[in-house]
Amino acid sequence: MKNTVYLGLGSNVGDKTKYLMNAIDLLGKKLKITKTSKIYISKPVGFENQDLFLNMVIEAETDMDIKILFKFIKDVEKMVGRMERFRWGPREIDIDILLYNSEVYNDEELSVPHPRVHERDFVLVPLVEINPEIVHPVLSRSAKELLEDLKETSIIY
Repeated sequence: MKNTVYLGLGSNVGDKTKYLMNAIDLLGKKLKITKTSKIYISKPVGFENQDLFLNMVIEAETDMDIKILFKFIKDVEKMVGRMERFRWGPREIDIDILLYNSEVYNDEELSVPHPRVHERDFVLVPLVEINPEIVHPVLSRSAKELLEDLKETSIIY
């Protein structure tokens, strides 16, 4: 069964572009990447006293169910070199499952759609670039509509 997944990637430590590209290469070993957004620069969220982020979104197809995909993503983060720090802190790579088909999934480790996808322009801008009509399965609104609702912006480029 083919599943369509949208992943958000971010980095704000060291060679950020290298970390993003390494993650895409590793993800591509088990996912069929169908679209890739441009890379955007954004301000940090949460803990603001840190370097700017590079962010992007990819669309991919996979046969993996959501839990296996989540484990694979966590393994990719480790392979790229993510170091555990603190919540909202700096990271070499951060990969989030933004959307998985039109499904809603929640457990103690994972919530899909990502619980803040509709609040973050650094996710919505690249998501709209890839697929402006993708519909948030809980809010029943397109990515384009959700982006238009945002008042504040964290994207610099």
